[in-house]
Amino acid sequence: MERVLIVEDEIHARTGLTELIESWGYRTEGAADGVEGLEKALSWKPAIVVTDLKMPRMDGMELLNRIGELPDHIAVVMMTAQGSIESAVEAMRRGAFDYVPKPVDPLRLRTILQNASRQHAETETARVGYSQRLRPDTGTLGPLVGTSERMKQVFSLIERIAPSNVSVLVTGESGTGKELVARALHELSSRHNKPFVAVNCAAIPETLIESEIFGHEKGAFTGALERRAGCFELAEEGTLLLDEIGEMPAATQAKLLRVLEDRKLRRLGSKTETPVDVRVVAATNKDPEQAVAAGELRGDLYYRLNVFNIQMPPLREHLEDIAPIAQKMIGDMNERHNCSVTGMKDSLLKKLMSYQWPGNVRELRNTIERATIMAGTGMLGLEHLPPQFGESGFSPVIGRPGRSSESDGARPSEVERYLEDQNTVRVEVGTTVDEAERQLILKTLMSTHNNKTKAAEILGISSKTLQNKLKEYSNNSALVD
Repeated sequence: MERVLIVEDEIHARTGLTELIESWGYRTEGAADGVEGLEKALSWKPAIVVTDLKMPRMDGMELLNRIGELPDHIAVVMMTAQGSIESAVEAMRRGAFDYVPKPVDPLRLRTILQNASRQHAETETARVGYSQRLRPDTGTLGPLVGTSERMKQVFSLIERIAPSNVSVLVTGESGTGKELVARALHELSSRHNKPFVAVNCAAIPETLIESEIFGHEKGAFTGALERRAGCFELAEEGTLLLDEIGEMPAATQAKLLRVLEDRKLRRLGSKTETPVDVRVVAATNKDPEQAVAAGELRGDLYYRLNVFNIQMPPLREHLEDIAPIAQKMIGDMNERHNCSVTGMKDSLLKKLMSYQWPGNVRELRNTIERATIMAGTGMLGLEHLPPQFGESGFSPVIGRPGRSSESDGARPSEVERYLEDQNTVRVEVGTTVDEAERQLILKTLMSTHNNKTKAAEILGISSKTLQNKLKEYSNNSALVD
């Protein structure tokens, strides 16, 4: 149960917030001003501090600065009066996790606390691993695990380039751990006490991506009711991960290139440029040179980002790492699901190592999580796997073994099994791959009530890829529109 400290000088507001946050399952304490808040932050060690901006003795901004100097990671959520957006932006610059305008919207506050709790758990897990740095005896670098030569090469490259400020391009199939590499680069750099911000370029509509990355001024476009800091400004002095960089629109790529070269950005609707100090790590599951040739990635941007390239190997190329990776995952799942699994039987390990893992480490994690929940205690065995695991064509991730599920169509056998499992139309022998893929996409859309974001997640493809596919099927307007 996460601890939340509420720092608010108005007693009725403090009491109300304390009761509200307690009702969501958090442990709470209150403080009347920044001085008392800092004392309790030192003694009680909360995961999250929700603080007012204007307070006697020590205001919220000074409290934020003092908390940032503490060795423990504490997420600070700033409460600001309506109309003081400049103060909120300044708080984010100084390392605040987020802000909420007063009067407080309970739904927004609850969402912020959930996100802060998740980040706190990830940070604490990473902190233990990073404190060990690279340990040849256990083969770990923070959350990254592996004793194979391939993973040792990755670890060595991360340690060598992390202290620098150069841009890095991380490549590899979906599920190989590219974001973990970016986090490792951040935590092993001098920027580790500053923000780490990750943005998925494929998950943001083209009409909003420039605003999300570079920010906008009030009135810059319809619906821009206030100034908003973009991801670059939120990551000031820290690290920005641009995931799926090949899905970024060409115009935005050109603007990104200028920011990387000039170290200045211009918010949408602004007449002035703002200096930025951000290390950029980009990631893609595509072959970047092929993406350049196809016009999906600007060549000049690719060469600017690709100062160093870290290639994450697919799991099928280092199957010997399954044992240590799975053992670490079991520990994580025991803690998350209150289980007491002690390890894996040899028969299970042999089965796992005979599988090709088209979904890579992400798929392995899903498999271990399911098995841990099914077992609850003792050793994991074959009986804790899905009944169809290892059969020809089976994969929880729809995609061709050995290739990215985002960029490739499904094999007929995989589509057929998926449709059969969902009690939908069975794909007959002789059906083309394109037709099988079309049926799978449209049936998935039906099952999600035409929720394209959810459908893309289920299918294991990007939202942009799904949109492109739907354009091909536009004759079926009932399902596409």
